[in-house]
Amino acid sequence: MSDKTPAQQAAVADISRLIERSRIAQAQIEHYSQEQVNELITAMVWSVCRPGVAEKIAQFTVDETQLGNYEGKFLKIARKTRATLMDIIDDKSVGIIEEDKVRNIIKIAKPMGVVGALIPCTNPEATPVIKAISAVKGRNSIILAPHPRSKQTNKMICDIMREALKKFGAPEDLVIAIEVPSLELTEALMAQCDRVLATGGPAMVKAAYSSGKPALGVGAGNAVITVDDSADIADAAEKIRISKTLDLAASCSSDNSVIALASVYDELLDQLQAQGGYVVNEEEKQKLQAVIWEDDHINTRIVAQPASNIAGMAGFDLPEGKSFFIVPETGAGADYPFSGEKMSVTMAFYKVANIDEAIKLTNEIQAYQGQGHSCGIYSHTQENIMKFGMETKTSRVMVNQPQAPSNSGNLWNGMRQTFSLGCGSWGGNGTNNNITWQDLINVTWISMPLAKTKVVPSDEQLFGTVMDKF
Repeated sequence: MSDKTPAQQAAVADISRLIERSRIAQAQIEHYSQEQVNELITAMVWSVCRPGVAEKIAQFTVDETQLGNYEGKFLKIARKTRATLMDIIDDKSVGIIEEDKVRNIIKIAKPMGVVGALIPCTNPEATPVIKAISAVKGRNSIILAPHPRSKQTNKMICDIMREALKKFGAPEDLVIAIEVPSLELTEALMAQCDRVLATGGPAMVKAAYSSGKPALGVGAGNAVITVDDSADIADAAEKIRISKTLDLAASCSSDNSVIALASVYDELLDQLQAQGGYVVNEEEKQKLQAVIWEDDHINTRIVAQPASNIAGMAGFDLPEGKSFFIVPETGAGADYPFSGEKMSVTMAFYKVANIDEAIKLTNEIQAYQGQGHSCGIYSHTQENIMKFGMETKTSRVMVNQPQAPSNSGNLWNGMRQTFSLGCGSWGGNGTNNNITWQDLINVTWISMPLAKTKVVPSDEQLFGTVMDKF
């Protein structure tokens, strides 16, 4: 007697059929050359980012999800996908990918098989493309499980990529969309695929790690940004605004808290207001808090919405020209909810005496939410930059860059292009990586004898003065 419900049993059967199709497709490209693989991923990206199609996808995504804005969606589908292709196209992912002459080891890339990918509704336009080309770059196939709120967007994008694969003689089933998503189908996918690639809420990431299959999950975002007294304040304010308002803060990398050293606090606040920031008073802060959180959870109605809409829900007027909220704050943790992730054009604003206090506060904020994900610093003092990097518990530190469009890779930095950001053990993840194709391959190590066998040194050489303590 099965302990699964009828819905779970049906999901297992449905996914089994998709997995079978996916495996047949993957087997057909398992021995593709590097040139063939690169041609496929190039075609997949061009199919969705080309003029006329990118605009259609961007508008369709906004219309379906009612999250973010057209400008943000268009940047992701038209530009982020191009940049991601550019980032990986010259990587060697077929055959010998590394030769270590010192250790006399040769490394050979092998596909994993079927990748099961979870797609969030906050970034449903470029995420399917980036995950799909990462999978195919490693000669895998992929099945994409969208959030119900963005299922039609996911299907549209997958259909376009499938048509591109067909044009180039590859099996369409290298990319398969779950068209009517459900929790049962997603759980069945995670249990049956060869590698889970989970981008989504904490519950879904936890489920991925509990699926019994190798999983790459991502942690919660709650980016904290520090501005020190050597920063270009006007430049910092502009970049904070860019990051805070990009796609109406749909990204978990949006600036959730900004920490200013006391010596630049007033100037930065003035500049942020000039950029469209609105400083809420105490009464408005309470109203904003009441509308952002319901029963200690973020209210889905405010996620990635215009500031004017959120102000209207909260019951206060937002002056014309204001696009994000600045909430003066003093503490971190559950008693200070604005110190957490807000998934909206809302940021907490702090004052500290020096860089050491900024680091301490950053760690306190992220111990509450978002540890391991990302931090940023605006500074031209190398000592402060390195101290910030050394002492924060984070996987990424963006220096003098807008956080949201930077930590997942951009043209102005060397970070790997992705929308899946590992947070290490701090965030309960198995990797700190910007996850890309390199995380979706198996590697065979060929080990040959060394030209000269290594010799274990004498105890005096190996243990030195340690022996004197025994």
